[in-house]
Amino acid sequence: MITTDFVPGSPCWLDLGTPDVEVAAGFYRAVFGWQAEPYGDQGAGGYTLFRLDGKAVGAVGPLPEGAGGRSAWTLYFHTPDADATVKAVEQAGGAVRSAPKTVGANDGRFARLADPQGAEFAVWQPDRYPGLEATDGPGSLGWMELYTTDAAAALAFYRAVFGWGTRDIPLPGGGGTYTLLHPANCGEERMHGGLMGVPADLLGPNGTPYWHPVFGARDCDAAVGLVTGNGGTLSMGPETAEGVGRLAVCNDPAGAEFVVLTPEGAE
Repeated sequence: MITTDFVPGSPCWLDLGTPDVEVAAGFYRAVFGWQAEPYGDQGAGGYTLFRLDGKAVGAVGPLPEGAGGRSAWTLYFHTPDADATVKAVEQAGGAVRSAPKTVGANDGRFARLADPQGAEFAVWQPDRYPGLEATDGPGSLGWMELYTTDAAAALAFYRAVFGWGTRDIPLPGGGGTYTLLHPANCGEERMHGGLMGVPADLLGPNGTPYWHPVFGARDCDAAVGLVTGNGGTLSMGPETAEGVGRLAVCNDPAGAEFVVLTPEGAE
């Protein structure tokens, strides 16, 4: 469960880097009903907030320098001190993609980082702007997943940086282990994501580990129809996972991966 009462290490923001902001905004409007609103004094095609019923659920912007043209979602984790987190990342063997930088008129500070296996993420130190305003419902972030080539090493890294608590569960059919994640000093009711070891040849053309977001949907199959009907593609599903719900792995028109999920028991 992802909430908006952020604590150190909890997911607090996400944004999409894409080659065409307006095309992406149109796609996600069609799929989730998100409204697009320029951030600050940004013009058309610049950094743009996504809102659902007036509440911020993420953002989209031009691909950052050095992204190599690959469109992707970036997940941000809350930190009370971005500089200290950057140091912890370096000490744990990760990489700093961009040093801490202040956003707007003291909205907060962010840094873009990567774990030792290459999975990219970011951290947000809030000042005036805490982060997501709606989570854990249809059309908003409800979960996140890391696919990595070395689950043990990745777990050691994120424990060192964020102190995450974990619990392993076996995958059906002897398919390995899925590790549930929650912020330090929080109970399992604050589980916010999962981590799973995946062979490099299943991680796309360059075999680099990555995080992806899971968005809630009232009707997974209907959401998939909106994805494919508006220029997106389907990588897996829809299928029903016992104890989880009905889900599908999707890609937007520029190739950014995300998951839609109708949780088990949802009306």
